[in-house]
Amino acid sequence: MFKYFKSIKDRDPAARNYITILFTYPCVHAIFWHRIAHFLYKSKFYFLARVISQISRWFTLIEIHPGAKIGKNLLIDHGCGVIIGETTEIGDNCTIYQGVTLGGTGKHVGKRHPTIGDNVLIGAGAKVLGPFKVGNNSKIAANAVVLSEVPDDCTCVGVPGRIVRRGNKKVVDMDQIHIPDPVSQEFCRMEMQINELREAIRKITEEHR
Repeated sequence: MFKYFKSIKDRDPAARNYITILFTYPCVHAIFWHRIAHFLYKSKFYFLARVISQISRWFTLIEIHPGAKIGKNLLIDHGCGVIIGETTEIGDNCTIYQGVTLGGTGKHVGKRHPTIGDNVLIGAGAKVLGPFKVGNNSKIAANAVVLSEVPDDCTCVGVPGRIVRRGNKKVVDMDQIHIPDPVSQEFCRMEMQINELREAIRKITEEHR
């Protein structure tokens, strides 16, 4: 437990001391109750496990399904609105911020939720959806929606999520000025279709004169 508190203090500058962490950090309480619920879940006491997880959710605003597998030293900073699905697996020393969903897409059975590697950081509001892996030491930017695998040591941003950095190397030129405007592109497509229809009408009219 001391190592866990130390890992939180090392990653969160707002953590002044271990007493503050013990009494005021909802992730500590959520993970404590999850360990109990997960043990009951593995022992096939499914209803009791769900009851404990829902009580924990009510107090902490962090929803962790009792079937989820969580490694050592998980920091869920702030915690409000975090959802972790049943078949999620989280490695060691990960950091998750508020509003994160580790969920499914509704298209899979069995393994439906992501596997998160070690030392992964997932920013506020990010959604990681599907049965794929986010590699070790990777970062998911705030509000990203990740729908496919992220290799080790990568940074993923955007909707849908795309890899912009691999290790220390930039992968994509993040030009925020010259990004194509999808609305403008759609108007151009519609204008072309209208012009084609006008030409077709003109030809038909001329044939019937």
